[in-house]
Formats: sequence, structure tokens, C-alpha cells
Amino acid sequence: MSSGSTPYLLLQTSSGNRYLPLVGKNNWTVGRNADSHFVIPDPWISRHHAMVQRTDNGEFYLIDLGSRNGTFVNGRRVNVPVTLQHKDHIAFGQTEMVFHNLAQQESIPGRNPNHENQDSPTSILHVRRLMSVLVVDIRDFTVLARQLDDKTLSNLIGDWFRQAGDILRYSGSWVDKYIGDAVMAIWFHGESAIAKEEVVQIFQAISDLNKMTTDLTSHYPLPFPLRIGAGINTGYAMVGNTGSGDRPDYTAIGDTVNTAFRLESCTKQIQRDVALGETTYGYLDSIPTAQQRFKQYTVHLKGYEIPTITYASSFEDLDNFLLDKLLWDNQVF
Repeated sequence: MSSGSTPYLLLQTSSGNRYLPLVGKNNWTVGRNADSHFVIPDPWISRHHAMVQRTDNGEFYLIDLGSRNGTFVNGRRVNVPVTLQHKDHIAFGQTEMVFHNLAQQESIPGRNPNHENQDSPTSILHVRRLMSVLVVDIRDFTVLARQLDDKTLSNLIGDWFRQAGDILRYSGSWVDKYIGDAVMAIWFHGESAIAKEEVVQIFQAISDLNKMTTDLTSHYPLPFPLRIGAGINTGYAMVGNTGSGDRPDYTAIGDTVNTAFRLESCTKQIQRDVALGETTYGYLDSIPTAQQRFKQYTVHLKGYEIPTITYASSFEDLDNFLLDKLLWDNQVF
């Protein structure tokens, strides 16, 4: 391959150099999954590990997609999208690459290779991705806030959000946002397909969140047990920076996200703990007992004129479903 002005990632292997050209589109995914643009068979790399995006002004950004082992640029972990510069060293798991962009070096002299301001992107990034959105809400939070003193309430909520963040990041969530008494998390999928194991991974995170919430109750003098509800929706949404250059805010926006919030709210109406969007449930139809564990409901979501189909369960049924899946995988059924 001739270097020329074509930007690329250089991967050095035992069999020689591998050139990964960054041309022909505006974003490229890196991961173990076969639907990634650049498939890297490294067990330390997540199925959907990271993404490189080219903006309209010709800059390249590196975005970690909630990988378990992280993405690093010049030894520094990527927490928000960062601008790539010529000869930056990138590490995905135990795989290292070098970013090459001679045109950038020639057209923008004097760039700082140490990325002193890499956490303050100057361009707005937006890309349409297939994702699952989880919204988890603390039940009766307003009542709880009235009955607890400020210090106890602050410690309780601080503990809950901290432990929730640990659970979500461990499960591969790309981002978690704290909104009042709720948390939103996002999982990226392939371009057009989702393996049912990816949905099951989200269910396991919900189960862990519920167990953590129950355990937390015993550590504080609460007037009633702490409880949560959850809504999950799967579909396409735009994801990117909705903040300013010095205050970046990376999130997803669109109907897929809005519906996830509405599904969480509807769990109170139908007196269930977890509500799934119809698309999310569709990835489970091949798993035995799914119909037994998740019941179909027709609900009227706020802001939606047409009734919505949802599939809902209790936390007990969700845990039983996870057990069913484990037994099925081991061919006990």
C-alpha cells in the first residue's frame, strides 16, 4: 500500500504489516465481532470495542464503545472521543496500532502530539447506530426524599449511583448518564444485527442492579425498601456530543431513547418491574420459556398517539429467564 495522503491504521503482526485504510465512509468500527469494519481476533478486545469517525472538516476522532478493557491513545485511556493525530499510538486490549495521516501533518503544522487538550473536542460528532437503551429509575424517590435527612439521602444515592455505574460499565455499557433519580445506559450493536447473547447481557446487568439495590437497603435506616424499575428499547438512534467544546456531553438522542424512558414509566401502570420494547423482545423468541417469563401488554405511552406493545416481567421472572437461558445453553431442557 502506498502511504500518499490516505489516512490509515497500521497494525504490525508476526506475518507483516497490516494496513487498515480509513477511506470510503465516515466511520469505522473495531472489534472481535465479524460485523466490525476491522475485525481483530484479540480476546482482550470487546465485540464492539471502538470506533474511528471522520468529521466534515477532515479530523479523525477515536471513540471507545464501552469496551471492558478500555481504549488508549499514547498510554492515556479514552474516556470521551479524542482527536487523532499523525503517528498516535492506539491500544485496543493487547493490540497496538499507529494512526497515520500525512495530509493532516502537512496541512496543520505545529499540532501538539501530547494531546494536552484531548478531552475537549472542538467538533460535534454524530453517528447513527443500532443500540439498546436501558433506563432504570428509583421507585418512590420523592416520598423517600421527604422522609430522610439530607445526609442519609445523599450517602444513599451516592452509593447507589456509584455501584450502578460499576455494574453498567462492567456489562459493556458505552455511557451511563444520571438524570435525577434515574440512570440511562447504552449498548452498541452491529450495523444491522444483534445476537441474543447481547440482550441477555443487558438482562444480567438489570438483575445485578436489582440485587445491589436490595442489598443497599439493609445498610441504611429507610422507611421502606428501596426498589427500582427498568425499561429497555432497541433500535437506531443518533449518538454524539450535544455539549459545547469545553463541556462535552456524549449521549444518544431520538425515538429509541425516548421510548426507553416511557417504557420504564409504564412499568408502574402495569405493576411490573421490567418492560421491553417489541424489538428487544424479538431477539429472544428463539429462547424457550421467553413467552412464559415475559407477558405481552398494550400500553399508552405518554406522547405517543398509537398504543404500544411491550413485554414485561417481574425481577423474579427475569432471574428465572436467565436461569432458563443457562440451562438451555447446557442442553438441560
